[in-house]
Amino acid sequence: MPFASNPATLADLETLLEMMRHLQLDDPWSESFHEPTLRASLAELIQNPIYGVAYIARDRSTPIGYLVICFEYSLEYRGKGAWVDELFVEPSYRGKGIGTQLLDLAERASREHHAKFLHLEVNHGNPAIELYRRRGFAQHQRFLMSKPLDL
Repeated sequence: MPFASNPATLADLETLLEMMRHLQLDDPWSESFHEPTLRASLAELIQNPIYGVAYIARDRSTPIGYLVICFEYSLEYRGKGAWVDELFVEPSYRGKGIGTQLLDLAERASREHHAKFLHLEVNHGNPAIELYRRRGFAQHQRFLMSKPLDL
């Protein structure tokens, strides 16, 4: 299904937050969804592309999904890397190739920003795992471990 995807601007903040709420119903984050903090973090990302980029997918003027890519740096992974931090397609638009096209966009945008690797994490049992495998993402023999630093 053809659709338009454009970089998000501050004018898109509420649209992105609404779809992020939808994502939480489908596949909640392991960290709490604290909307005031998220709003500030998302605004900072949109205004500072050194942190990452966000895109909104639309069917004409209707928002149907979004993609957020965040950047990092790793010696093991040869320098600048990119993470698919968020990828969401509204349920009524799933199964139409939109997720695949958003992953294509993630690869293109990551290359344009000179990333050497594209990473993602997905919850166990998420049906998107098979899409990611078909697209060449491989499971590691490592555990993702995280520690909050702002407590």
